[in-house]
Amino acid sequence: MFTGLIEQVGTVVRSARRGPGMSLWIEADSMMEGLAEGDSIAVDGACLTVEDKASKSFVVFLSPETLSRTTFGSVRSGRRVNLERALRLSDRLGGHLVQGHVDGKGVVTGVSSVGDAREIVIKAPKNVQRYLVDKGSITVDGVSLTAMKPGVDSFTVSVIPQTLERTTLKDFRPGQEVNLEADLVAKYVEKLLGLNPGTGVGMDLLARKGYLL
Repeated sequence: MFTGLIEQVGTVVRSARRGPGMSLWIEADSMMEGLAEGDSIAVDGACLTVEDKASKSFVVFLSPETLSRTTFGSVRSGRRVNLERALRLSDRLGGHLVQGHVDGKGVVTGVSSVGDAREIVIKAPKNVQRYLVDKGSITVDGVSLTAMKPGVDSFTVSVIPQTLERTTLKDFRPGQEVNLEADLVAKYVEKLLGLNPGTGVGMDLLARKGYLL
């Protein structure tokens, strides 16, 4: 489990195919202390397992399922990635509950400055969009953000200067693909209340009645 609060921006230094999967070597010097083989780490929002490590880098394996659901299918050396180690039970939950299970890929369609903040418009697939409500939580490339103006197929996030500085979001450009994870709580609400899981029918009704804030 993660919070969506990024610890460091790392850099992909090498990638190599392993059958239908892929290995990634990621440089992340400042968070290597205490990182061990077998640890879970979120890389651009995808929960991966550390297979090996050196003094300033570590290796993770991407399964075919991960490659199909995330933006890593086209990863190249030099790509900057958001990194977060797994949540400890003693940690503060500063963002929101993030599993590191990417639901699908979105596409950045607009970037604009609003004062010191930056508003980013993202087109989302239906299996993510159905869980979005105004001021609800969404994970974008591993970053916990608040969704605004959710529409038929897109939503907007406002990113403050500190988040821009500490993540890769300052590099976002129109046309860029991003990893998205919908709010875990919304998924369970849909399932437990029998609101036609998989379609989202009923979620808008709950939002209008104030049950989803």
